[in-house]
Amino acid sequence: MSVKKQSESAITLVCCKCGEEFVKASVTASYLGAEFPIELWKCHGCGVVYIPEELAVGKMLKVEQALEDK
Repeated sequence: MSVKKQSESAITLVCCKCGEEFVKASVTASYLGAEFPIELWKCHGCGVVYIPEELAVGKMLKVEQALEDK
């Protein structure tokens, strides 16, 4: 993924695989055996989903740690 800055407030995410722009889309995420719908950035061309760092190492990590503590 690459980022193109169009203006100070508008940023376009572009897929490195196919060159198409990412759009917000509802996707089904699967994590630790559970599936849930979530709105994330998805490539309009090839369907690759971008998972932001704060989701991957923030929320998901907290869920994983909570499950390990049980």
